[in-house]
Amino acid sequence: MDNKRYDAYGNEVIVSKDDFNLTQKDKKIYDKKFETKATTYGKDALKRFSKNKSSVVAAVIITLLLLLALIVPVVSPYDISTVHQSERLLPPKMNEPVDGEWKQNWNGTKFYTNIPYDEDTGLPKDPSYLKNAIVAIEAYPSEYVNAPTDKASNGTFILTTSKKAGSGYVYLSIYNLINYTSTDNYKIVVKVPEENLTLEEGFVTDMKATKFGQYRIIIEYGELDAKGEKYVDANTIVLQDWSTNTGTFELNISDEIEKAGLTKVNNGRITFQLKNEADNITYLPLQSVVLSSDTADENIKNQLAIMSMDNDIEELDDCNGKALLVKLNTGKFPVGFWRSDGVKTVFRAAYMKCNILYDVYEATYGIKETKEVTHMIMQQYMDKGWCKYNFEIGPSSFIKLSDKCPVERVVSQKSLEIEGLDGTTISYELTTETTMYKYYGYKTMPKYLLGTDNSGYDLITISFNGLRTSLLLAITVSAICLTFGLCWGAISGYFGGNVDLIMERFCDILGGVPWIVVMTLAILLLGNNIITFGLALCLTGWMGTAARTRTQFYRFKGREYILASRTLGSSDGRLIFRHILPNALGTIVTGSILSIPGVIFSEATLSYLNLGLQGSNSFGNILSRNQQYLDDYPALIVFPAIVIALIMISFNLFGNGLRDALNPSLKGSE
Repeated sequence: MDNKRYDAYGNEVIVSKDDFNLTQKDKKIYDKKFETKATTYGKDALKRFSKNKSSVVAAVIITLLLLLALIVPVVSPYDISTVHQSERLLPPKMNEPVDGEWKQNWNGTKFYTNIPYDEDTGLPKDPSYLKNAIVAIEAYPSEYVNAPTDKASNGTFILTTSKKAGSGYVYLSIYNLINYTSTDNYKIVVKVPEENLTLEEGFVTDMKATKFGQYRIIIEYGELDAKGEKYVDANTIVLQDWSTNTGTFELNISDEIEKAGLTKVNNGRITFQLKNEADNITYLPLQSVVLSSDTADENIKNQLAIMSMDNDIEELDDCNGKALLVKLNTGKFPVGFWRSDGVKTVFRAAYMKCNILYDVYEATYGIKETKEVTHMIMQQYMDKGWCKYNFEIGPSSFIKLSDKCPVERVVSQKSLEIEGLDGTTISYELTTETTMYKYYGYKTMPKYLLGTDNSGYDLITISFNGLRTSLLLAITVSAICLTFGLCWGAISGYFGGNVDLIMERFCDILGGVPWIVVMTLAILLLGNNIITFGLALCLTGWMGTAARTRTQFYRFKGREYILASRTLGSSDGRLIFRHILPNALGTIVTGSILSIPGVIFSEATLSYLNLGLQGSNSFGNILSRNQQYLDDYPALIVFPAIVIALIMISFNLFGNGLRDALNPSLKGSE
């Protein structure tokens, strides 16, 4: 065997052992650690995602909102399944109000301005403002109005003639239609201001032709027509003949009936007649007209009191005594009693106003002194052992046994006869002093951090319940659209040719139909529910994902590594799911993530067109219901708007971070 060595030119090369010497540069031989570690695709994606701080914050916000949407509606003590009209539009509350302080610092109070004020009681005239709920009150100086309003008091009623009146006089009648007798001592007391009452300029049409006029007071009686409104043949008894009397004077109706030789007049009504002089507009001022009887039965006495108008009467059924003169002019006086064919108005009625800071929670949930409680509810309290009560004895038998009992005291009891299949049964209705928050089923007085909406729902609970509904819909729709759009776009983009042409034409036809038309038809055919709404969104929602997927497949299917894999015998499925799809997944997933807030916004938009999830508490319906209260109750719109804004921004940032994290070309990069 020839062991000789030759160079490139054929010359023999002699090699000896001396040509091979061990040369060691370093005195010590050691292993050096790798600076990088092997990792998986998922770990690398998570590492790159965590380096994007904004995306991490967005992921935290989304997670927090999802947890709140799942937990808050479950653990909240406030019911959002039943409308609570008595608890509607409560202001936000965190602190307790302090009596006399004009502070509205999240304490469940509300400012009310220009409220009619009663000087005698020191409270608002409107009895709906409960005394125990007024935190602070400030009255304005008194002012006078010459216009009808049932919020004013005192003043003078003015009956004015008109030059156009052709009857010779105008009238003001008390249509009481009582059967007056000569034995029951019926009286009428009239108070007419001084003749020189000064009317401000502009109070009547023609000041120069206005003067205090002559008037008379008569009682008319007789048979009525079929409608019971007009006399068939009226008779008259003069209580006071034509006069210009002023001051306060009393007329005895019974005496005048007796003087006329009668013992009784049927369907009597008292009428003031004011002369309509040719050259002057005349007026008659009245400050009070009081009817009474010493011996008539109580029903007649009550009717006379109601018909009277007197500034000194504090309280009467069906009317506010302090504003009787004003109510007469507004038509709010008891219907059928006072009528006139003259021009009537009110002069110098006192009108005071006030500002109040009102504890709305105390008014809603505190003690109500006139709460009506039914027989059945009271029996339920008794069955639970909260109280004792005997319906046969009445209010004095009430004994409170437990602090859980809403009823503090029974004021009165009324018996009711109820007709049923088994005959007539007796039931009862109780007027009570009731602690309202116990009556509504709460253990303590509620505090709504952001208040309640128009249905009485806690805004926080209903908002997160709506967020849960909207997210459930959006995530489901996005997942369905992602799955179907991914398959459609992958087939279209991978195979191309006629397959792509046919599939794209189908998308063009479907995309050419207005989406609102698709939604409307789906609702009309299948009904308005969450399944129909989601189906309508899915009908065209997948096309965006399909278009993105098709674009990415056209981008990657011609790359060298795809051709190499196909050369080595890879199937179409392996090429699609193992090689092309992972490279395209970042962009596709980002688009799908961003479609979630898009679905929420679409639902909110459709709710304004009454095509949303009617009857549900989705975000769209919440915003739609509360938009009318933006000026007075901004929290009803601001809080849901903040939540939906967070959802939109967070999903946007999260999608951007996810796109970079799922991009295989960035694997191993910082």
